[in-house]
Amino acid sequence: MISRSYPGLLRPHKIFRGRLNSRHVQYFKDLLGDGSAVIDGVSVDATADLEPFNSDWMRKYKGHTKLVIKPASTEEISQALRYCNDNMLAVVPQGGNSGLVGGSVPVHDEIVLSTSRINTIRSFDPVAGTLVVDAGCILESVDQFLADKGHIFPLDLGAKGSCQIGGNVATNAGGLRLLRYGSLHGNVLGLEVVLPDGTIMDDLTTLRKNNTGYDLKQLFIGGEGTLGIITGVSILCPQRSQAVNVAFFALESFEKVQHAYREAKQQLSEILSAFELMDGRSQDLVHNVTNKKRPLEGDHPFYCLIETSGSNAEHDKEKLHQFLEHVMSEEIVSDGTLADNASQMQSLWSWREGITECLGHWGGVYKYDVSIPLSDLYELVEDTRARLSSAGLVGDTNEHPVVAVVGYGHMGDSNLHLNVATRRFDKAVEEKLEPFVYEWIAKRNGSISAEHGLGLQKKPYIGYSRSETMIRLMKQIKELFDPVGFSLRS
Repeated sequence: MISRSYPGLLRPHKIFRGRLNSRHVQYFKDLLGDGSAVIDGVSVDATADLEPFNSDWMRKYKGHTKLVIKPASTEEISQALRYCNDNMLAVVPQGGNSGLVGGSVPVHDEIVLSTSRINTIRSFDPVAGTLVVDAGCILESVDQFLADKGHIFPLDLGAKGSCQIGGNVATNAGGLRLLRYGSLHGNVLGLEVVLPDGTIMDDLTTLRKNNTGYDLKQLFIGGEGTLGIITGVSILCPQRSQAVNVAFFALESFEKVQHAYREAKQQLSEILSAFELMDGRSQDLVHNVTNKKRPLEGDHPFYCLIETSGSNAEHDKEKLHQFLEHVMSEEIVSDGTLADNASQMQSLWSWREGITECLGHWGGVYKYDVSIPLSDLYELVEDTRARLSSAGLVGDTNEHPVVAVVGYGHMGDSNLHLNVATRRFDKAVEEKLEPFVYEWIAKRNGSISAEHGLGLQKKPYIGYSRSETMIRLMKQIKELFDPVGFSLRS
């Protein structure tokens, strides 16, 4: 249980005055209906039904909520939060529950407020490219809707089949398209948010320019649901590229990876949409789990995947082909291949997108989503691997908890995913990793959270990336929006 594993997350004493009881459950049943909109574990044993809401998909975090509510509108969320605020009931918002830092899992017996039933695409303007959706819409479904209209959602994630737009915005998710389209801070035009006291903040504008006072929506983008629950999102969606090409290549050192990235920016500039890094060990694990035929012959220390997106298929493919020829003739790249069709593109992408799922094959995974200056990016993987190996924690047998230490991520964003695949979660491993990883990053002026947020995992370590002044200002903002202090978890 999280409350036992993280004793520092105990709630203030005053919150315990608002313990859930059958009267509270009846209020929500009256508000939302007696059906599946309320999962009641207070009056009856609903352990099995509550389990998906109490655990994250990595099986690392586990809470013990007794009540899940699923409002079907912004107004119902408003009434629910107002009631919780008045009755001192703690709430944790939950979207697709696909996060990696435990931010959507209850610590104690907080009410889980699921946004899964607010899932309507409200409007789309094909001229302006502006989309307005409910927060509970699934990312992949929205992108498919846009594809039919010749547009694209400016975010792509491995969890796109289950993650929700509201959660994406609340965590300021980065993903695979950030290099081309930028972050959600720039793409989100407006938000509809329910504040902790039930007040509805309607800033659901579709204007690209609105310089009237403070841009309050930015506080909720990356706010992880601590200041309010996002219920509606207005976002700018670019035209979908008619020509997409993918190349996959191998390199012998991280220095050559950096050289290849510089060449890609110079030669592919306006059509470059992704530059993804995978180390050799991550690809070995994908191969071991899936038994798929590798894209390239032999073993190499590093692999990169490049995607280009443009309007002229022949022109773009020729540019990518010339780039690949150049980097191979200069011995920057050892080997490479260029996809000939959509099926091959999907196959090459699977070697990057399949890493996350494959790493969990043996048991648990310690995940660190960090930003580091490019020149130092992979050094963290090497130092972490050496640290765990010297402690005797890495090996091929069950007595060693660690299977492998791997690194992959978004080269174009200086964003590394340091992953430690384990046979089981083990305190000895965790003690070697934390705060070592965060101290290492702080010394290089990096960020301990590039795109996953703080959640439960990184909350105690925020001081490694933010100054005392900034933390104090964040606390003041939280107190302003949620003066009672427990309607939404901070």
